[in-house]
Amino acid sequence: MLPSNTNYLLAVEGLTVSFDGFKAVDDLSFYVDNDEIRVIIGPNGAGKTTVLDLICGRTKATAGSVRFKGKELLSLREDQIVHAGVGRKFQNPSIYEDLTVFENLELSYPSGYTVFGALAFKRSAAVAERIEEIAETIFLADLLDTKAAILSHGQKQWLEIGMLLIQDPELLMLDEPVAGMSVAERRKTAELLHGIIENRSVLVIEHDMNFVADIAHKVTVLHQGRILSEGSMETVQADPRVVEVYLGH
Repeated sequence: MLPSNTNYLLAVEGLTVSFDGFKAVDDLSFYVDNDEIRVIIGPNGAGKTTVLDLICGRTKATAGSVRFKGKELLSLREDQIVHAGVGRKFQNPSIYEDLTVFENLELSYPSGYTVFGALAFKRSAAVAERIEEIAETIFLADLLDTKAAILSHGQKQWLEIGMLLIQDPELLMLDEPVAGMSVAERRKTAELLHGIIENRSVLVIEHDMNFVADIAHKVTVLHQGRILSEGSMETVQADPRVVEVYLGH
């Protein structure tokens, strides 16, 4: 049953997936509010990435429920989940390196979702304005004509986030977005995430505890596919179980 507050953007309940008898995610339940940055942390093998795979339809659940804005996602295909308003970024940037920043963002514009939309797509003033707006958000406004291949690692990560943002998802899921970034790039990424959560929530998997402290409204700690601890960063850092299985290492 849902808690008394039923206005959650994302409600994950009893989520389970087994691989050859091994439960990678085991009866997992958590709830993400509107306009929330939720961070999932935990040791390697805790099931963090698998949770994102289940939410976006990449992996099929053995049992449980994932409701987004009250709509069950587990029965939908990956593309239907994207169209419902869930965007997913994987660990490594997936961009078109031979194209410019502008062209990468243009290709991601939602009018091109369907065959007919792609055929009818035109670079209108509204499209260009939206691209420039997103480029400003991701700190690439001065690099719109730059080939993506020569961007720094951090800038490539921001570009992929921009390619998702231009589709205006209400839930954005990011898997280790600051891995390999410089300290300055990590700070700017935290600034970026805080700047995009009006009418949107962000679900992040991350290992960098300084970055987690900078961004998280709430932290969920996974261990062996289950929730070990949950709450503010201060709460989970003070939990001796979290220190024993994760932070202490």
